[in-house]
Amino acid sequence: MLAKILSAATAGIDAYTVEVEADVQQMLPLFVTVGLPDAAVKESKERVQSAIKNSDFMFPAKKITINLAPADIKKEGSGFDLPIAVGILAATGQILRDDYSDFVMVGELALDGRIRPIHGVLSMAIHAATTKATKMIVPVENAKEAAMSQSIDVYPVESLTDTISFLEGSLSIEPFKIDIESLFEESRVYDLDFCDVRGQESAKRALEVSAAGGHNIIMVGPPGSGKTMLARRMPTILPNMTLKEALETTKVHSVAGKLPKDCALIATRPFRDPHHTISNAGLIGGGTFPKPGEVSLAHYGVLFLDEIAEFRREVLEVMRQPLEDGKVTISRAATSLTYPANFMLAAAMNPCPCGYHGDNSHECNCMPNQIQRYMSKLSGPLMDRIDIHVEVPTVNFKELSSETTGEKSEPIRKRVNVARQRQLKRFEKYEGRYCNAHMESHMIREICTIDEKGKSLLKMAITQQGLSARAYDRILKVSRTIADLEGSDVIDTPHIAEAIGYRSLDRNLWM
Repeated sequence: MLAKILSAATAGIDAYTVEVEADVQQMLPLFVTVGLPDAAVKESKERVQSAIKNSDFMFPAKKITINLAPADIKKEGSGFDLPIAVGILAATGQILRDDYSDFVMVGELALDGRIRPIHGVLSMAIHAATTKATKMIVPVENAKEAAMSQSIDVYPVESLTDTISFLEGSLSIEPFKIDIESLFEESRVYDLDFCDVRGQESAKRALEVSAAGGHNIIMVGPPGSGKTMLARRMPTILPNMTLKEALETTKVHSVAGKLPKDCALIATRPFRDPHHTISNAGLIGGGTFPKPGEVSLAHYGVLFLDEIAEFRREVLEVMRQPLEDGKVTISRAATSLTYPANFMLAAAMNPCPCGYHGDNSHECNCMPNQIQRYMSKLSGPLMDRIDIHVEVPTVNFKELSSETTGEKSEPIRKRVNVARQRQLKRFEKYEGRYCNAHMESHMIREICTIDEKGKSLLKMAITQQGLSARAYDRILKVSRTIADLEGSDVIDTPHIAEAIGYRSLDRNLWM
């Protein structure tokens, strides 16, 4: 007999339909899985056989052929266990049901018949809603995540026995529902706040400008000056996530298997801070079956590279494409996948190998050539993509011991939201542009117009202060953001002057 069960798998952050065909013939016992299965899919034979027997069903001593269609796409993961088991039971007449076309099933089987959670269920549920299926059977632990699709009835099951009873109608399971709007509002809470940071007012201002315009930022300062503390609070001042952004971010984390337990929706801006020993594949994504890397897990959030000069140069260079395009494409012999990577880069580094160059409280023992060699680890093309450089000095005792707290994240975020709204209105006619950091050269000439006094100041900065030519466009973009924060339609001289101050690495180290 032949049975067909619908399932789903992920490719990138999206899903596609997989039809699981189970054919049972009166031949010598054999279990064959075809359709380009990976090792985890091939091993489903042992899990399915034990789960069927331990759930008090009969595993047929016949030839069983499982086909995963479309057969020309590599299949991976353990999510096909449940549809394979149901297909075998249906093909051997052990289920009192004729039609399964309105169900999509996913889940990993334990040897005792329990159903375990899998990755990428949100993407599968969203895709299932676009098919002819109207119902989806998922593991209990994945129910909240699947219900976020809001477009298909989700039925959570705990075991193979419950699944069969539900399909036969002897067990009633209500569709799992979730109030997505309430969950979205409840989840938009950060544990950190900017008021925790003492002093560093200039650095806080730079982070506000960075958040308002979507500008990448690098902080330079001695150890213990608060660079990491500032960076960790950067997501709290970014504009609130929209529901669309939250769903897309959740899809990335779900596919990567990084979605926290009992978390159905990521409604706060992601913050990722990989260690400097990370590999190319860990940062960008990859593997035999490509998985999202840190740049994709930071989608719509912040990727923080602490001690950026300690990262291997080739690792940093592979970031150039996602920084420019907002996505990363991973090509393999069998497939090519594209993951979103629209993130803000925040980096931190010491001013020299010992960390105390220019610090009044510690003596620096580094030679000039050592400092130059240390800073040259960051290539010009990478620095081209960082708009704001800010120096973070050591916090003095008076600021540390002060009883007064700094400004909270909420009022800063409100100012950032207002500035971003101005930019959204400005870029309505430019597809794919929604903040000042994304302006290209022709857009800068059109939008960032300055008067003669401003041009004179820029000329002085470039010719007399040693700023590089590459800093010109960045100064104009940052000036436009500073003007947006003040609600000004015109870029004035003070805006340009402040933006010039955010090019310290050009002035000091990149001449």
